[in-house]
Amino acid sequence: MTGPRVRRASARLRRYELAEGAGVVRECRDLAQRALSEWFGSAGQPGLIAVEDALLLVSEVVTNAFVHGGVPYELGLDRTDGRLWVQVSDTNPVRPRPHGRHHAGAPSGHGLYLLERLAAAWGCVPRARGKAVWFEVEVTGRPDVPDAT
Repeated sequence: MTGPRVRRASARLRRYELAEGAGVVRECRDLAQRALSEWFGSAGQPGLIAVEDALLLVSEVVTNAFVHGGVPYELGLDRTDGRLWVQVSDTNPVRPRPHGRHHAGAPSGHGLYLLERLAAAWGCVPRARGKAVWFEVEVTGRPDVPDAT
């Protein structure tokens, strides 16, 4: 697998064209980790809220796209006023939906439940090549890192 191709990047925005392959989940989590560290500081830093949640949700949404949606082909990350907005586009137009009631002891099926519990908001929009699942999380970061808008 070749790596992701940067489509756009700025002080508050990242867009990546993803390569096909089994490593796409790890790759997206790594890309999100780098952006979050740059924008909000390192995970585990005192006062830093929701970075780990954001990384977990990136993994869940990309995994869901990979397993159920076809081929994830784009990752978008935007930072604005203490919020992180993430979008994952894949080739399947079918909206994500729960497959029955959530069971904590089940080996899989936790992605949408986690989105509901951890994201400030989430949704799905049609795209020319399938759909995009997006979510927002509130992230309190370092006060010395200004929001470049």
